[in-house]
Amino acid sequence: MVDLNVEMAELWGSLGAPAAGRAHVVQFVSARRGEGTSTVAREFARFASRRAGRRTWLIDLDLTTSPQYQAIAADPERYGPLGSGAAASPDGSMFFTVQPPAPRPDGGVWPDAKYVAAHSVGGPRLWVTRFKREALRGRQKAHILPGVEYWAALRRHAEIIVVDCPSADSSQAALTIAQHMDQTVLVVSAQEADVRPPGLLRDALASAGGRCAGVFFNQASVTPPSFLRAILP
Repeated sequence: MVDLNVEMAELWGSLGAPAAGRAHVVQFVSARRGEGTSTVAREFARFASRRAGRRTWLIDLDLTTSPQYQAIAADPERYGPLGSGAAASPDGSMFFTVQPPAPRPDGGVWPDAKYVAAHSVGGPRLWVTRFKREALRGRQKAHILPGVEYWAALRRHAEIIVVDCPSADSSQAALTIAQHMDQTVLVVSAQEADVRPPGLLRDALASAGGRCAGVFFNQASVTPPSFLRAILP
């Protein structure tokens, strides 16, 4: 693992401190797969948990493999041991819905919040979510919701909420929730030579009500190329 502490400190400073008494919700997304978004989001959450006064939550919107949970579990020396699963919703609301709903013996349906767990990471200051894909049955699928309820509820229990979105070429999740994010950071790989995909994503986020805070140039060992200036807000 490359040490990104310097880069995370710079990113923390550029995003600005959260307003007093209000959680800061930051979304990370790339235009295409393979840009390293999950690594950047995870390292930012790790850094933020050391700076924030209250809890930092890392919300993984990849409901297929839960890569954030998997990566943290695989490196306890860096991140700390994972705690046992706990409720990931303060009030029962959730950022996705599972359809068709699973019936319960009492005639009700299995609530969406039961399909995701939150795990502490090395103590109470950092939490990561894991989608319980093994609980799905038959043709059930999870769909990201555009509602504000979950994000509003979680803001009351955290200072920093880091949202790791699947790339825009594989999911519409980033656009679906963009209006509820305080800031969105576009992650661009150092090997990316085409400005069009991240530029189009920036415009799409703005149309969806999101706010693009800027670009994180990932895997860079040289000065970022001049084309990045074209997609900065």
